[in-house]
Order: sequence, then C-alpha cells, then structure tokens
Amino acid sequence: MKNLLIKYKLLSIAIVALVFSSCQEEFTDRPPEDAISLDAYYSSNEQVMSATNGMYSRTWFQFNNKFFYAIAEVGSGNMYTNSSDVNAMRTFSLTGSDPELVNGWSALWANVAQANSIINFLPERVGPAVSADVLNNTVGEAYFMRATAYFYLVRLWGAVPIIENNLDYASSPIINTNRVEDIYTLIENDYLKAADLLAAKIRTANYASNGRVSKGSAKSMLAKVYLYQKKYQLAKTMAEDVINSGEFKLLGGPLLPTKSFGDLFTYTNNNNEESIFSLQWKGDGNYGSANNCNTQFGISNGTISTSNASYGGVFAPSQDIMNAYSSSDLRRKQTIMLPGDSYPEIRVAPSGGTLVVPSASQIGGQGAGSAIKKYCIGVVNGAATGPADNWAMMDNNTYIMRYADLLLIHAEATLAGAASTSNPVALASINAVRNRAGLSNLTTITFNDILRERRLELCFEGDYWFDLGRIPRAQAIAIMAAQNRGNQFAAEYYTPEEGDFLIDYPDNEVAKNPLLLQPPVPYNF
Repeated sequence: MKNLLIKYKLLSIAIVALVFSSCQEEFTDRPPEDAISLDAYYSSNEQVMSATNGMYSRTWFQFNNKFFYAIAEVGSGNMYTNSSDVNAMRTFSLTGSDPELVNGWSALWANVAQANSIINFLPERVGPAVSADVLNNTVGEAYFMRATAYFYLVRLWGAVPIIENNLDYASSPIINTNRVEDIYTLIENDYLKAADLLAAKIRTANYASNGRVSKGSAKSMLAKVYLYQKKYQLAKTMAEDVINSGEFKLLGGPLLPTKSFGDLFTYTNNNNEESIFSLQWKGDGNYGSANNCNTQFGISNGTISTSNASYGGVFAPSQDIMNAYSSSDLRRKQTIMLPGDSYPEIRVAPSGGTLVVPSASQIGGQGAGSAIKKYCIGVVNGAATGPADNWAMMDNNTYIMRYADLLLIHAEATLAGAASTSNPVALASINAVRNRAGLSNLTTITFNDILRERRLELCFEGDYWFDLGRIPRAQAIAIMAAQNRGNQFAAEYYTPEEGDFLIDYPDNEVAKNPLLLQPPVPYNF
C-alpha cells in the first residue's frame, strides 16, 4: 500500500526529502536545501527545528487544495459547486474512485509517514550541539501532526490502520484496520505526548514567532478530541487550562479591540493571536507550496476577477448558508460576498480597482448568486497580499483550529449533554464569540445554540461536516435533507443515508490491501 509507506508523489517522501527543508531562522522563509547530507543535517538546533517545516504546508497541500472543502463544506451544505471534480458530496454520490478522495487520503498518510520518521529516527541522529529542548519540541511537533492526521482519518473513514513506524510494514503492506476507539486512544496519547514535549508560548503581536504549534495548541486539539467522544469533563478541564494560560486571544475581543473578525483572514494577520494551528503556506515556485483558496473562492466572471488566475469561483456559498446569518451578524460580510457589498481591501483584475460585488447574475461562482469572502484576498497588492506563485496560489494561512473554536468547545463541554445551561463560564465563552460578531448575550444555551454558533463562526473552515457527523444520525439527516443544495436558478434537495457519513476507502488502496474491507481488529499499544 504505497500511500501507507514512505512515498508521496508530490513530496518525494523519502526521509531525505522529509528533512531537507531550510535552516533559515525565519520559519516562513524556508527554501529547500537539498544538498545537505543526512548526517550533517542534524548538527545544529536550526537544522533540527527545520525538520518539520514541510509538515506545516506541503504534506497538507492535496488535502487542503480541493478535498477538504469538497467533503467538509460541500458535504455539509455550506458550499455549493457544480464543478465535476468536487461536487459529488453535494449529491452524496462520492465513491472510492474519486481523484480528490484519493488525494485527501494520500496527503493524510503522508503526514503520518513524515511524523513517524521524525518520532522514530530523529532523536538518534542529532549531534552534541543540539539542545534537548529543541529536539523535544521538534519531536513534539511530529506527535502533534500525527495526531491531527489521524483525527481527520478517523472522522472521515472510521476504521483505518494504526501505523507508528512505517518501516514495520515495508515488506508486508497488507494491513488490518484498527478499531475506532483504538484510533482515538492513539490520538489522545499523541496529543498528550505533544503537550509534554512542546514549548509553552504566549501569542504576541510578533506574528513571525507564532507560526509553530505549542503546548497550548496540543491541549486545544485534545480538548476537541475529548469533546467528540463526549468526555465532557476532560474536554472542559483541558479547554480551561488553555483559556487560563492566556496564550490565545480573540481578534476583535476586549484584549485586541483594534482588530476584527475580518482581520483573521488577511495575509498581514497570518499567525495572529487567535491562531492555534494554521497551515503555513510559502510559495517557492513549485506546485504544492501555496494556498489555492483565493482562486477557488471569490469571483471570476469574465469581466472582473479576485484572483491572478484566469479562472476562479470553483466553490460558492450554498443557498442554505446565505440565509443563515442575521442582518446584525458582522460575520456575514466577512464570510459571504453578496451583490452590492464593497471591499476596499480587495483589488480586482484587470483594472486594479477595489471590489464592488456585481449583481447575482454576474457574480460567477457556479451560479450561486454570491461568493466566498473567507480566504479571498484579491489580486496581488504588495505587502497587503504577498505574492502569487505561477499558479496564482498565495501565502495566506489556512486555519485548522483557532481560539473561537476552543471557546465554543468549552461552552459545549460545560453544557455536558444537558438540555440547557445558564452556567456563567459557558455563557462567557459563547458570548465572547457572539459579541465580536455584534450579537447580544445569551442568558441560557442549548446544544442547538452552540451548533448554530459553530456553523456561523467556522463556516468555510471545514468543521460543520464533522459537527453533523457527531450528532444523532436522524438529526443530521433531517438537517441536510432540508438544505437547498442547488443554485440560484433551481432548488435541489438530497437526503443522505446512514453510510454517507463515512466516505469510501480509495479503490486503488482496497485493491492493494483488501484487509481494508475486513472488520477492524484491536491494536496492541
């Protein structure tokens, strides 16, 4: 099974390619240095620190490029597309032969393989000049990345093989899947190990120093993992640990009042104080090193374009999400572009002028009548956007988790499955998120209040599909069956089945490893 070993087409996932990132002091400035030998590579702190650089971007590229949005956002009913390569989840017709499904699977296993290489081999390949703290932090990053990859794998496919050392299967890649509960045990153990090894931080206005994950990042992700398993007290305790640490802050909250929700998605605010874990894109001239969202989202209608590419608007808002925001919710304009909206910060081609959203019939975006604002930063505009690469991809970060998510996790964990709560700590967390959006305080909350807030806050960030996947199936099916999943010209409704909440294994992987279709077995830790 190639994808479960140490091979990955775009990344040359041999260990040499794994560690041959830059030895530059600046994390975001990391040209490849392929001439460094393996033995010499680990002779300094800088070289060890750079071993994980690729795991903040390249290993995630084919996951983030289309697959993530095609599954999590189109599938959940937040996004609309009729583009043949990404629209199968709109109609719940995805199969194991889908190329983007294969890309997503491959990228997640690439992360597992690279993390395993660092965990298993890096500690014995460092010189005496390497600090123990630096080595521990780098290995902690690898545990964090492996846990994150498995967290996606188990939520998307359910039972998958647990692989802690790829070389164990180099001569026998026919591998059983393992039980979902065992995969969650691995994820918990990895995040706990990461939290133990990673350095503690306080995120400051020095954004250049905020790019790497920290002890608080691992604890935040672990709180989310606990919540998914309804381990409410553990989730609450872990979330409160992070909240009380003061590491993260809401942009536009009381501690950062000069910023706003919209600032989260600008290039200049990469690695801001709210970012818990973000993919760190840095175009280097090679395909797969930068972020394609500015082209995939936004507007391209033959007259104006928000991308330096000659095309765009592959994904658009669904009709359902367009009607989900109240008129007073400040997040709407920074999430969805509607006709007549103006964005002085976004420049368009070919004129170079600023964006005024055209009429619904001219907006493009698959005929949705609206466009996606999040992650759309416009054509290249100096320091405001950074450069575009040869494919019009750009260097704005992609959030995997941010502090608003953690606050909503804290509120839900405090609710702890009850019908409602007026607990002041739960209210403080959810109202902090609501207040930034210009909304009034709630005095009591239910799970549905939290679910709605999560959808509006994290829309187009890849969470709603997984939120729907963790509620009772009948409730999730009813929500999705009621969504208008068509465009502005024709309403369309589709009802998922029980089996649609986990996606198929890639056909080519099943052919190589038929055990994927056999019942999962316990894992011996």
